[in-house]
Amino acid sequence: MDNDEIIMPGQHIEKAENLAKSQEVILGPGLRRINDKVIASKAGILRCKKNRFYIDNYQKRYVPVQKDSVIGIVTQRAGDIFRVDIDAHELASLSYLAFEGATKKNQPAVVVGDLVFAKLVLAIKDLEPELVCVDSKGKKGRLGVLKDGFMFKCSINLVRKILRPGCPLLEALKIEVPYEIAVGMNGRIWIKGNNIKETIAIGNAILMAEYASDEKIRQMCENIGNILFK
Repeated sequence: MDNDEIIMPGQHIEKAENLAKSQEVILGPGLRRINDKVIASKAGILRCKKNRFYIDNYQKRYVPVQKDSVIGIVTQRAGDIFRVDIDAHELASLSYLAFEGATKKNQPAVVVGDLVFAKLVLAIKDLEPELVCVDSKGKKGRLGVLKDGFMFKCSINLVRKILRPGCPLLEALKIEVPYEIAVGMNGRIWIKGNNIKETIAIGNAILMAEYASDEKIRQMCENIGNILFK
């Protein structure tokens, strides 16, 4: 399949339909399943990563997709459940047991206002999205509460660009300045540099990369390193 194949609403996605006959297929934004057919609901470019398909188009509001990593803001606690804003049509739920090593006696230190880097385990239309902060083995990895740092919003297109294989941005930045980063598929990015100046520089570089070529991105990152450490 051509990675730049343009899809129109109502078009059948035959590759996804054929793959679904032999394994699980995950449908992302712009695609829906009607009986055994996979139909496009938006115009854009069809993207495929292993068994995941989605339509790449300019999108402002995040549509939850199972297995997506997102950055959420804890807005309230209701019993054993945290309510988390992931910038979708409704709040997501996050159980206090969905953290590594969490038990009724050993509850995670999460309070209203915290940022969490979490993974969607349930994302079905008309049902509340559900989050976890552990992987399939119960380990947190890079998931969990994001301490300090700075979170900003960007287009979902930019998130997809910097996470695609071959995009030089994140590696080029690491060469010039040390930093930590969490990228949410819901258009939120959290960064943490050694100080405020470096953090701001990293954030500006990420935002400027949306419409820049790979060569421009490398050049920009090198310039940032020269300015910060000259």
